[in-house]
Amino acid sequence: MKSIVQSEYGSADVLRLAEVAKPVCDDESVLVKVEAASVNAGDWHLMTGDPFFLRPMFGGVLKPKIKTLGFDVAGRVEAVGKNVTQFRSGDEVFGDTSDYGFGAFAEYVCVPAAALALKPTTMEFEGAAAVPVAAVTALQSLRDCGQVQPQQKVLINGASGGVGSFAVQIAKAMGAEVTAVCSTSKMEMVRSLGGSHGASLHPDYILDYTKTDITRTGQQYDLILDAAAYRSAFDYFRVLKPEGTYVLIGGSISRLFQAMLLSLWLSKPDRRKVKCLVAKPNQADLMVVRDLLETGKVVPYVDRIYSLSEVPDAIRHLEQRQVQGKVVIRV
Repeated sequence: MKSIVQSEYGSADVLRLAEVAKPVCDDESVLVKVEAASVNAGDWHLMTGDPFFLRPMFGGVLKPKIKTLGFDVAGRVEAVGKNVTQFRSGDEVFGDTSDYGFGAFAEYVCVPAAALALKPTTMEFEGAAAVPVAAVTALQSLRDCGQVQPQQKVLINGASGGVGSFAVQIAKAMGAEVTAVCSTSKMEMVRSLGGSHGASLHPDYILDYTKTDITRTGQQYDLILDAAAYRSAFDYFRVLKPEGTYVLIGGSISRLFQAMLLSLWLSKPDRRKVKCLVAKPNQADLMVVRDLLETGKVVPYVDRIYSLSEVPDAIRHLEQRQVQGKVVIRV
């Protein structure tokens, strides 16, 4: 089968299309014929080996142990292990392979059944492939870290990105009042978010951070979801309610450490919370997201579609930090 492989850390130039052996699944796993995948920031980190501390976590200090990247997958079940009862050959599925060795940038991938769910019947494979990592991350940041409630005011920084675009829609589906933050060129895209249920699920307000200092608007929020992390978490305390929560998703290592230190520094009298999300892929949350997709409350936004051989170009596009929604690979 054809697969994108790498044998060293580096830029997208280290990735190449190669012929490799088709994977063989054990009794607990499912062989998926990949129809589509999508690109995540994690692919870039694993490709470059940056930050360095990630390397031993994934098995390769000097050279990558993971030969084929790719978190998100959507495709058809080719075969199932004898102990798998949830799926059968021909089922259309989608999921997140990151807990099981990655490998979605290939014609076939083998993963445990727990990594997958039935693909929404209302969606094509390209749209489904854009969903698992970003949407589950958005769900967990809002529900688990932010504990968002109906009528609460939620500020989403980085609303035009993969996680941010899903967070806007999921927060609205949860009944929150949503203020989305993005740049001038992405405002129209953010304005279009909201699924097929009309204006009630669009963001309530959109702020252009190139023209408005979002930390000095005078507004205060119950939850700030920072999917861009371009400025200090301290800055957001001006617009965080006394019992509010700031949740950091992604960003630089310095921003991550700053948020962690800030979380430890906050004393008990200060009821504000600072949290750093570590998303946990799981089938139950993937099925929650699937229900939102099937009812039209959440719709993925696909920026561009590349072929399997163009994965290096797709990652280069991601590096430019101009992606709106998700970049998809059609296999």
